[in-house]
Amino acid sequence: MNHSLQPTDYIVFLIYFVAVAGYGFWIYYRKKKATTTSTEFFLAEGQLTWWAIGASLIASNISAEQFIGMSGNGFRLGLAIASYEWLAAVSLIIVAVFFMPVYLKNHIFTMPQFLKTRYNETVAMIMAIFWLFLYVFVNLTSILYLGTLAINNLTGGESFHLIMIGLAVFALVITLGGMKVIGYTDVIQVLVLLAGGLITSWIALTVVSEKFGLGSDALAGLNQLFKVAPEHFDMIFDKPGPNATPQEINHYSSLPGLAMLAAGMWVANLNYWGCNQYITQRALGADLKTARTGILFASFLKLLMPLLVVLPGIAAYVLYQNGELQEQMKTLGEFREDNAYSAVLGFLPTGLRGLSMAALTAAIVASLAGKANSISTIYTLDIYKKYFNKESTEKKMVWMGRVVVVVSLIIAITVNWNDTLGIGGKGGFEFIQKYTGYISPAIFPVFIFGFFWKKTTSKGAIAGILGGVILAILFDKFLPGFFGPETWLYTAYPNADGVFEIPFLIQMGWVFFFTTLLIISVSLADKKGQNTVHALEVDSSMYKVSNTHWAMIIIILLLVAVIYARFW
Repeated sequence: MNHSLQPTDYIVFLIYFVAVAGYGFWIYYRKKKATTTSTEFFLAEGQLTWWAIGASLIASNISAEQFIGMSGNGFRLGLAIASYEWLAAVSLIIVAVFFMPVYLKNHIFTMPQFLKTRYNETVAMIMAIFWLFLYVFVNLTSILYLGTLAINNLTGGESFHLIMIGLAVFALVITLGGMKVIGYTDVIQVLVLLAGGLITSWIALTVVSEKFGLGSDALAGLNQLFKVAPEHFDMIFDKPGPNATPQEINHYSSLPGLAMLAAGMWVANLNYWGCNQYITQRALGADLKTARTGILFASFLKLLMPLLVVLPGIAAYVLYQNGELQEQMKTLGEFREDNAYSAVLGFLPTGLRGLSMAALTAAIVASLAGKANSISTIYTLDIYKKYFNKESTEKKMVWMGRVVVVVSLIIAITVNWNDTLGIGGKGGFEFIQKYTGYISPAIFPVFIFGFFWKKTTSKGAIAGILGGVILAILFDKFLPGFFGPETWLYTAYPNADGVFEIPFLIQMGWVFFFTTLLIISVSLADKKGQNTVHALEVDSSMYKVSNTHWAMIIIILLLVAVIYARFW
């Protein structure tokens, strides 16, 4: 099995690069005006179609942490990790029906702007700083690092820094064109991503079939996965008993059975899809009908993602257990589950390997561009315009936005040069989820109460944000040490280092619950604040759903129900 890329692979990749870059330049110059406004640059106001919005949502969401990190989790945990994807499809329905009307009705362009409009400047400033640090030092850096690592493994493992710079420059070219260029180039990115991902999964299943003497039959390979690794198709893990194995504890700690469905998984998904500048920005420049259709289209696409990012990991597990991929799963002689996807790519024939590398690059670059644009939007509109240059012209704001894009990518390269954050020592997907989880259960209730409870005050919001972050740190780092591994609130389990930890998604559920109580208590006690509440403009007609949208919603929910009924 020859894992190295051949000249044909590089030609295929070059065609992809030229197509995306050329299309981006064409989109940019086709409707270029003498002066680009800030709303056009950051939001592509009124210029994205529903299919561009849906494609851009998926392209921005699916990146190296999915291809690499989630395939790695597919190797270790199996299909259960797909809960993030399939419940995200349901979360997108909630966002389309209930969240997006509020944003669009109140002309919200950024998430800090929402917080300022609903609460006050202090709340907005706190969260703008939070988000900037999170996006730059967790999301942008991890996407760049994991993407570089994956492509470096594919190309021989000797060009890490060069590839990192290349990915950053590619993303820069797209991002400097603004959201319109990002949105429409994401359509190509998604097509390449889907094609490359599905081909990779198909060939991986074909290899499994051949390994077990069933011929070159991908469906036979899939049936073989069901047969030889049935535990990898369990969607819900049981709570470990007294005699549980380390593997059972590890699985439950990552995905704690029914408990994660009670709150934690929903908090993570709804916060990501509904209260995240990086995601909502795609739809904030559209009208409600277009935004809803685009988001529901993304929900359909989300249902397909486990076929691309989880199934190859399960195939790699079965092959590994049967003597294949022994060396390919190692980095510097050490086994690493995150090598599962790049290991499977080695089975692809010449040409298709280049297409799969293009798919992986598409996912990485699209996510980098989207994240950099969101960083630029928040800094320019919510910090620079408010605190440094209140009289800034449209031209100046667009210029500043482009400067921030460049600076953020330089920071990401600098931090990743010697892996300062230690991303290489952690599972990529769980790295992002964990550090985002410090903020998600604090932010999400502030948004929910801001939407639907008029008595929520600014003091309640600030208490929720700061208190929620403190609670998240306490649950993650200190509670098992203070109160022991077993209480009425939680059961903690030993990690690889022997330190007791509460399962991450259970932590999120409890932090969300206590943060909610804190917001309610402080808001009710703040009688003065209740007299100055800045209620959002809300109209019940906003939530009315068209017949077309109802049909899309019902189909999505039925598909999710069938999936869980099959693999429960």
